[in-house]
Amino acid sequence: MNFTDKISNAELEVMKLLWGADASLSFSDLRARLKETKGWEKSTVNTLLRRLVEKGAVRVEKRGVAQYSPLISEADLQAEAERDLIDRLYQGSAKNLVAALCGRGALTEADIDELKSYFRMGGGKS
Repeated sequence: MNFTDKISNAELEVMKLLWGADASLSFSDLRARLKETKGWEKSTVNTLLRRLVEKGAVRVEKRGVAQYSPLISEADLQAEAERDLIDRLYQGSAKNLVAALCGRGALTEADIDELKSYFRMGGGKS
């Protein structure tokens, strides 16, 4: 399932908390952290969690209290977002993306040298 265009920026903040946790988090844990970092109220957190569960990105388990855990990994979401960006804006070519970054000065000489070294060492090949 493609989550990149289905997960909002606010929902992504919830996902980041879940990805960073060692175990599932209760609603009250999530609410407290999001209240502290984002100023979000209970209803906002509840809505975001409900949407993430409906989208299949988060699992909720009742163990006395509701416990939330991610069903999609951060790496999987990043890979989807990268592929989506490359497909939509760079005609499916990662090379075109890198060329655009180089051409716009988004990469420093040190970045370019690091990438050259990465590719010489066989980086990115399985």
